[in-house]
Amino acid sequence: MQPRISMITLGVKDLEKSVAFYRDGLGFPQKESPPSVAFFTLNGTWLGLYDRDALAEDAQVTPSDNSGQSFSGFALAHNVKSETEVDQVLAEVEAAGAIITKHGQKVFWGGYSGYFKDLDGYLWEVAYNPFCWIGPKDSIDIRW
Repeated sequence: MQPRISMITLGVKDLEKSVAFYRDGLGFPQKESPPSVAFFTLNGTWLGLYDRDALAEDAQVTPSDNSGQSFSGFALAHNVKSETEVDQVLAEVEAAGAIITKHGQKVFWGGYSGYFKDLDGYLWEVAYNPFCWIGPKDSIDIRW
């Protein structure tokens, strides 16, 4: 898995109000997108706004349960170059101890994605978007 966050997606209660806040209030440049989601380009990554319950459903996690565990309301996204690479990354993170919440599969918007929770329960989407590249490009070998 390359060290890259392509997008941060926030699950919001009121999409219209949140879009106005980020676009008009903060001046974030909005990209053209379907009415059910909003995308903004940031320096090096994208910000996505999506209905909170719909985001939980897409990741195949429950918004909350009786044990006190609840969906955090956001997901980090790691975009890759192919469907095969989605599956490879999911296998890699699972071997490292991640919990797969949604195996790689075709999605309603025309791409392919899956989700995992890291060791602390933070949600990551691994996605292939056949229409455009999202977020920063891969860098060469990053080692300290």
